Amino acid sequence: MRWVLPDHIQDALPSEAAQLEALRRRLLDAFRIRGYQLVMPPLLEYLDSLTTGAGQDLTLRTFKLVDQLSGRTMGLRADMTPQVTRIDAHLLNRSGVSRLCYCGSVLHTLPSTLTATREPLQLGAELYGHAGIEADIEILRLLAEVLRLAEVPATRIDIGHVGIFHALAGRTGLVPDREEELFDLLQAKDVPELRLRIADVAEPVRSALLALPELYGGPEVLEEAARRLPQEPEIVAALGELHVLAQALGDLPISFDLADLRGYHYHSGVVFAAYGGGSPAALALGGRYDRVGAAFGRARPATGFSLDLRELVWRLPQAPSAGAILAPMAGDAALVAEIAALRAGGEIVVAALPGHDGTWNEAGCDRQLVMRDGRWKVEPLQGD
Repeated sequence: MRWVLPDHIQDALPSEAAQLEALRRRLLDAFRIRGYQLVMPPLLEYLDSLTTGAGQDLTLRTFKLVDQLSGRTMGLRADMTPQVTRIDAHLLNRSGVSRLCYCGSVLHTLPSTLTATREPLQLGAELYGHAGIEADIEILRLLAEVLRLAEVPATRIDIGHVGIFHALAGRTGLVPDREEELFDLLQAKDVPELRLRIADVAEPVRSALLALPELYGGPEVLEEAARRLPQEPEIVAALGELHVLAQALGDLPISFDLADLRGYHYHSGVVFAAYGGGSPAALALGGRYDRVGAAFGRARPATGFSLDLRELVWRLPQAPSAGAILAPMAGDAALVAEIAALRAGGEIVVAALPGHDGTWNEAGCDRQLVMRDGRWKVEPLQGD
């Protein structure tokens, strides 16, 4: 059947498309008034540019094709963040802080969940050039505000720090493949299997790795982590950053999860995931990724977040139709002026093409423009 779309690829019909566009405008305006400048990267690039520095997981999610002009392998973007990082590092070349935002379709080889689309409409904000925790605070507050404006407020924002795992994994002496196994087990909180896999790891690292899945909850978890984890400089520094976030963001629904390492290959510090709208899956993901810009010749401190606008809209009630006014197809200057005035006031005015009586309600028309006593008036639509 020619009209059947691939699995996990959907059309956006008028009501959903209208909600997507309204939300896109609202959120991009929220970015703009906070100094975040809009950029529009291309849909496809050479593969080495799209995936450099972003980790193997992004490479696996990227559709690949051969460029007929150059013969090189190209990719359809699966994530816009590396593209925005390239723009900051290689094109803008600013010495100070850059605040950038974006919104566009990305394509995934596989859906992230059973119900997810393979063509998310990704919106995000990135802050470059400031290594301090102040940038992470700004980004987390911006994320909470974006979800509030989208009418899907965050009920929980889980915060972790990949620096803790990096420090522990570096002391295990394990080969990269086994380190990858540890990452997967911690992310799944599979403690029995984790205990088996690290049976040969020396103390105190072994006990520290086993403690990570248990270190989740409120700010008190950070005190427990300080007692149970080795006093390695990188671990102490990471816990210090998390303490600052706990104090600065106490009015937000934050919690801490030291085994939540999503984006481990990509991120370098604080990581976070926001939940809300009754969804078990995260609505937005983000964190610090200071090392990615180095792939484009200029390492810059960087932190940001992204989300799928489609996921937000799917959790909103369907917006009521604004309704439209049906107007005669032709008329005098007074009719033309009346239609122009209605449209200038924000009304939708539809021209009544001949031969379609009885169908205009399908076009959203609930009123009509009629001549009464020598004047054009808007009345309820009759006979449709």
